[in-house]
Amino acid sequence: MRPFLICAIVWLAGMAMVPPPQAAEPPVILVVGDSLSAGYGLGAGQGWVALLEQRLTREGYGYRVVNASVSGETTDGGLARLSRALERHAPAIVVIALGGNDGLRGLPVVRVRGNLEAMIDRSRAAGAGVVLVGIRIPTNYGPRYRSAFEGIYADLVRRYRIGHVPFILQDVALRTDLFQADGIHPNAAAQPLLLARVWPELQPLLRQPPGP
Repeated sequence: MRPFLICAIVWLAGMAMVPPPQAAEPPVILVVGDSLSAGYGLGAGQGWVALLEQRLTREGYGYRVVNASVSGETTDGGLARLSRALERHAPAIVVIALGGNDGLRGLPVVRVRGNLEAMIDRSRAAGAGVVLVGIRIPTNYGPRYRSAFEGIYADLVRRYRIGHVPFILQDVALRTDLFQADGIHPNAAAQPLLLARVWPELQPLLRQPPGP
């Protein structure tokens, strides 16, 4: 057999053994929250996190949304679960929407702040952009506690220069028609309003969709 034919056969055999290129995995947005983000009491696809994924798809952003929210979650639980979630999903963006249950239970402000700080630090160390979603609480534990608790979010945003939603229920809290029968959890009609609060802080961190 002629040498050039042998070379050609060897080259073709080598090419056949090269696996086809794999499609790049879409970047991930990781949402770590409580019942407001977990979609408590809602049908599949109705919560604001599901609506976020739908909007990203509709507008051509190539992101996958992972909702790691758990009803009843505190910042203690969120911090305990975060490292594994970061390792598993390698998110480009982390949305931290925790603290409401801490405040309702009157947990120490120093502890809540420390947990949120650690979550921001770990997320940024993993290379993710961060959006911190704030909450306001009733005055059950007095105005001093309420003021100190709500000040956590603004202080952390100033320190870390991250995206900030001051109060995710801003357009919902005073409207009884936007809550479920328990009077605590927003209903399906409220979810687009929650997303409308988060989107302006999230969008600047997104990789722009490809042009036409």
